[in-house]
Amino acid sequence: MVALQVTAISVTFAVIFSEMANEMNNRQAYFNYYFEDKYIAGVVLMGTEVKSIREGKLSFNDAFCLFDRGELWVRGLYIAEYALGTSNNHIAVHDRKLLLGKRELKKLETKLKDKGYTIVPLKVFFNERNLVKIEIGLGRGKKLYDKRETIKERDTQREIKRYLK
Repeated sequence: MVALQVTAISVTFAVIFSEMANEMNNRQAYFNYYFEDKYIAGVVLMGTEVKSIREGKLSFNDAFCLFDRGELWVRGLYIAEYALGTSNNHIAVHDRKLLLGKRELKKLETKLKDKGYTIVPLKVFFNERNLVKIEIGLGRGKKLYDKRETIKERDTQREIKRYLK
């Protein structure tokens, strides 16, 4: 049986730590965007970055994806420096390359040229081979009235759950 480690995460990190698997979700993205497509991409990381992600020290605040010379990069993803790292520790915020197939990259790039679309990281997790993967979503921004509607739906669902208990 696997023992689960309970970790306290500050509110500013906007991260939910799943007890079943090591995954961190970007809840704010689901509130701000409608997502049409989702893709799972590999990430080029250093060893100390992987160790920090295992500890749950990751923040999606201001993270987005962009194309540079035909390659997809994630910018603004904060991975805290590893506490036991030496002078070879990584930089907390820098551009990280995402690994996708050529067809997926072309599809995303053509969609991104349409007005209003953006690519946002949704989830960081470890797959069955213990490799770090990022789920990215192609979405459009919500208007203010859409956000109010989302809040209203969430509140009604919460009240229904309270009455059922």
